[in-house]
Amino acid sequence: VRARACAGPGGDIRAAVISARPWSAPASRMANVSITRDEVAHLARLARLALADDELDRFAAQLDVIITAVARVQEVAAAGIPPTSHAADLRNVFRDDVITPSLGAEAALAQAPAAEQDRFRVPRIGVED
Repeated sequence: VRARACAGPGGDIRAAVISARPWSAPASRMANVSITRDEVAHLARLARLALADDELDRFAAQLDVIITAVARVQEVAAAGIPPTSHAADLRNVFRDDVITPSLGAEAALAQAPAAEQDRFRVPRIGVED
């Protein structure tokens, strides 16, 4: 376990603990978390974004919805369930690559409506008279 310092919304230095295992906040703590307009303004300054007052209010509301959704996901009893990247097991459904002789030009052109110089002959398109 190691710690690093980071600046909080008011510019105060806080210690954040970083561990080798994924961190998840307790559902009760996360459910009460809300992002303020001042915190959005601070994040915008860190990202060097110039946001208008109405944008700060709108983004604060949108981020609050996201935080609430994350809190709901964290309420799921997932102890002992390994993390996955896909809902279903991945498996190769394709056959093994096997080299086979290719179809020769003569056989390929045998059923063609028109052929010329061992090539398919097609009508011109996009040419004006």
